[in-house]
Amino acid sequence: QVQLVESGGGSVQAGGSLRLSCAASGSTYSRDCMAWFRQASGKEREGVAALYISGSTTYYSDSVKGRFTISQDNAENTLTLQMNGLKPEETAMYYCAADVCPPDYGGSWNIPAEYRYWGQGTQVTVSS
Repeated sequence: QVQLVESGGGSVQAGGSLRLSCAASGSTYSRDCMAWFRQASGKEREGVAALYISGSTTYYSDSVKGRFTISQDNAENTLTLQMNGLKPEETAMYYCAADVCPPDYGGSWNIPAEYRYWGQGTQVTVSS
Protein backbone atom coordinates (compact mmCIF):
# COMPACT_ATOMS: atom_id res chain seq x y z
CA GLN A 1 0.00 0.00 0.00
CA VAL A 2 1.03 3.57 -0.68
CA GLN A 3 -0.17 6.71 1.04
CA LEU A 4 0.12 10.14 -0.54
CA VAL A 5 -0.54 13.52 1.05
CA GLU A 6 -0.29 16.74 -0.96
CA SER A 7 0.37 20.22 0.36
CA GLY A 8 1.50 23.60 -0.86
CA GLY A 9 -1.50 24.78 -2.82
CA GLY A 10 -2.88 28.27 -2.48
CA SER A 11 -3.76 31.44 -4.32
CA VAL A 12 -1.31 33.36 -6.46
CA GLN A 13 -1.43 36.05 -9.12
CA ALA A 14 -0.69 35.30 -12.74
CA GLY A 15 3.03 34.97 -13.30
CA GLY A 16 3.63 33.85 -9.73
CA SER A 17 5.07 30.64 -8.35
CA LEU A 18 4.01 27.83 -6.05
CA ARG A 19 5.75 24.69 -4.84
CA LEU A 20 3.61 21.63 -4.29
CA SER A 21 4.72 18.71 -2.14
CA CYS A 22 3.53 15.12 -1.95
CA ALA A 23 4.58 13.16 1.12
CA ALA A 24 4.76 9.48 0.23
CA SER A 25 4.86 6.39 2.42
CA GLY A 26 4.49 2.66 1.90
CA SER A 27 6.04 0.33 -0.62
CA THR A 28 8.92 1.97 -2.51
CA TYR A 29 8.46 -0.46 -5.42
CA SER A 30 4.80 0.49 -5.73
CA ARG A 31 5.65 4.19 -6.12
CA ASP A 32 8.62 4.04 -8.45
CA CYS A 33 6.56 6.05 -10.94
CA MET A 34 4.94 9.17 -9.58
CA ALA A 35 3.11 12.00 -11.26
CA TRP A 36 1.22 15.21 -10.80
CA PHE A 37 -2.21 15.62 -12.36
CA ARG A 38 -4.65 18.50 -12.26
CA GLN A 39 -8.36 18.77 -12.72
CA ALA A 40 -10.18 22.02 -13.32
CA SER A 41 -13.87 22.34 -12.61
CA GLY A 42 -15.88 20.59 -15.30
CA LYS A 43 -12.82 19.24 -17.07
CA GLU A 44 -11.04 15.90 -17.27
CA ARG A 45 -8.01 15.14 -15.15
CA GLU A 46 -4.82 15.85 -17.08
CA GLY A 47 -1.23 14.86 -16.55
CA VAL A 48 1.16 17.69 -15.72
CA ALA A 49 4.49 16.01 -14.97
CA ALA A 50 5.87 12.62 -13.98
CA LEU A 51 9.02 11.08 -12.57
CA TYR A 52 10.37 7.57 -13.09
CA ILE A 53 12.33 7.55 -9.86
CA SER A 54 14.80 4.69 -10.25
CA GLY A 55 15.38 5.67 -13.87
CA SER A 56 15.78 9.35 -13.05
CA THR A 57 13.57 10.28 -15.98
CA THR A 58 11.09 13.13 -16.07
CA TYR A 59 8.11 13.79 -18.32
CA TYR A 60 6.15 17.01 -18.83
CA SER A 61 3.07 18.07 -20.70
CA ASP A 62 3.82 20.52 -23.48
CA SER A 63 1.83 23.22 -21.71
CA VAL A 64 4.10 23.30 -18.65
CA LYS A 65 7.47 22.39 -20.14
CA GLY A 66 10.07 24.97 -19.18
CA ARG A 67 7.96 26.41 -16.36
CA PHE A 68 7.33 23.44 -14.04
CA THR A 69 9.91 21.15 -12.47
CA ILE A 70 9.20 17.77 -10.87
CA SER A 71 11.71 16.31 -8.44
CA GLN A 72 12.06 14.04 -5.43
CA ASP A 73 13.65 14.62 -2.06
CA ASN A 74 14.82 11.08 -1.33
CA ALA A 75 15.65 11.77 2.30
CA GLU A 76 12.11 12.93 2.99
CA ASN A 77 10.24 10.69 0.54
CA THR A 78 8.66 13.79 -0.91
CA LEU A 79 7.72 14.49 -4.51
CA THR A 80 7.70 18.16 -5.37
CA LEU A 81 6.37 20.26 -8.24
CA GLN A 82 7.88 23.71 -8.62
CA MET A 83 5.49 25.82 -10.68
CA ASN A 84 6.66 29.12 -12.15
CA GLY A 85 4.91 31.51 -14.46
CA LEU A 86 1.46 30.34 -13.43
CA LYS A 87 -1.50 31.20 -15.63
CA PRO A 88 -5.18 31.69 -14.67
CA GLU A 89 -6.18 28.71 -16.80
CA GLU A 90 -4.01 26.53 -14.54
CA THR A 91 -6.43 26.99 -11.67
CA ALA A 92 -7.31 23.45 -10.62
CA MET A 93 -7.10 20.79 -7.98
CA TYR A 94 -3.66 19.23 -8.20
CA TYR A 95 -3.22 15.55 -7.37
CA CYS A 96 -0.22 13.35 -6.70
CA ALA A 97 -0.36 9.80 -8.08
CA ALA A 98 1.88 6.74 -7.83
CA ASP A 99 2.21 3.14 -8.93
CA VAL A 100 4.55 0.46 -10.20
CA CYS A 101 6.10 1.54 -13.48
CA PRO A 102 4.50 -0.02 -16.58
CA PRO A 103 6.71 -1.19 -19.50
CA ASP A 104 6.01 1.89 -21.63
CA TYR A 105 5.77 4.59 -19.00
CA GLY A 106 6.97 7.22 -21.42
CA GLY A 107 3.88 6.65 -23.48
CA SER A 108 1.39 6.32 -20.66
CA TRP A 109 2.55 8.56 -17.82
CA ASN A 110 -0.32 11.00 -18.35
CA ILE A 111 -3.12 8.43 -18.23
CA PRO A 112 -4.93 8.53 -14.86
CA ALA A 113 -5.93 4.86 -15.08
CA GLU A 114 -2.24 3.88 -14.90
CA TYR A 115 -2.15 4.85 -11.21
CA ARG A 116 -3.76 3.02 -8.31
CA TYR A 117 -2.65 5.41 -5.59
CA TRP A 118 -3.82 9.01 -5.29
CA GLY A 119 -3.64 11.79 -2.79
CA GLN A 120 -6.59 13.92 -1.76
CA GLY A 121 -5.47 16.91 -3.82
CA THR A 122 -4.43 20.48 -3.13
CA GLN A 123 -6.15 23.51 -4.67
CA VAL A 124 -4.23 25.98 -6.81
CA THR A 125 -5.95 29.23 -7.76
CA VAL A 126 -4.31 31.68 -10.16
CA SER A 127 -5.90 35.10 -10.49
CA SER A 128 -5.43 37.48 -13.40
